[in-house]
Amino acid sequence: MIIMLHMVYRRFWLEKINSAWERHPVVWLAGVRRVGKTYLCRSLPDIEYFDCELPRVRRMMEDPQSFLAGLGSRTVVLDEIHRLSNPSELLKIAADHFSDLKVLATGSSALTASAKFRDTLAGRKAEVWLTPMILADLEDFQNTDLGHRFLFGGLPPFFLAVEIPEREFQEWLDSYWAKDIQELFRLERRHAFLKFVELLLLQSGGIFEASRFARPCEVSRTTITNYLNVLEATFLVHVVRPFSSHRPTEIVSAPKVFAFDTGFICCFRGWEELRREDYGILWEHLVLNEIQAQLQTRRIFYWRDKRGHEVDFILRKRPAEPMAIECKWSAKDFDPVNLRFFRKNYPQGENLVVARDVEHSYEREYKGLRVRMVGMKELVKLLLSRKGERVS
Repeated sequence: MIIMLHMVYRRFWLEKINSAWERHPVVWLAGVRRVGKTYLCRSLPDIEYFDCELPRVRRMMEDPQSFLAGLGSRTVVLDEIHRLSNPSELLKIAADHFSDLKVLATGSSALTASAKFRDTLAGRKAEVWLTPMILADLEDFQNTDLGHRFLFGGLPPFFLAVEIPEREFQEWLDSYWAKDIQELFRLERRHAFLKFVELLLLQSGGIFEASRFARPCEVSRTTITNYLNVLEATFLVHVVRPFSSHRPTEIVSAPKVFAFDTGFICCFRGWEELRREDYGILWEHLVLNEIQAQLQTRRIFYWRDKRGHEVDFILRKRPAEPMAIECKWSAKDFDPVNLRFFRKNYPQGENLVVARDVEHSYEREYKGLRVRMVGMKELVKLLLSRKGERVS
């Protein structure tokens, strides 16, 4: 059963939006359906809210210039703006001619995902990507139980449910197909597309090979690749590509695909209770989600060589000094062998092990390999302290 959200101020995300407005008067707030975009918008003070899903609201905006001129110097929310016939026109006019306005527009996909957005608004807008709930959100919602976060997921109404919302997970996918996919992309073959989504949820975090999905989905390899692009554009999956300098020993082209939310993974894998061996992969997803939220980037990589040595995530702060991140539910599970092989090729850069049971960071040395053990909070502090450095 889903319960109504009580008033919760998501401090991290409100600060993100206000910071974005300091750079541009138009902010694009993106994120999957029910991740909390509308609720977050309504928690902003002194806003003028417009729900673009309503026909009468869309009629008000048929003449964008007149509509914007009538608003004065206000803070305006344009929720689900992709429902307009030409949403980028309104945002472009707002950015170019109504700089006294603060505009927050929301949508369920990347701005450039749909042909409806005929202008990318380059240089005119800032973007905020609202991910599923992060560590700061758990504190705001006063429930820091990671087992609960894994099973119920990071969509706020699902997270607040009394029981695991199994039926709602399926209803969410049906709504995603009907509203996001059909309205933005108009794909055909609903069964094939949703079968592909289900298979990705079952194999989330694994190396992706399009040909493995073509036969069970009864579509071509090219169609599978197109489906993956759509899922990535709508934030349903994250394609983590291999980090390499094209050495013959490295994997250079096969990406890993992660589903956007642990709740959906657990539901479609049939996990109602978690075993010890389940926590590792879910923790890896949660760490990825935290990095993406903090850095607001998808430029996160993994490393693997042809002998099977693998490092979970690589951040390219500087090309010559990649940061290597290993995710472990418990620090005692860490084995330095994979990092050691990585550092033979890339000797410069920080080595982090992010573990759930580390409360205070500390360093260890493994035969000349220096590794810092950190918890999630310490990882966040490290990411924020380096935020001024370019992440390429």
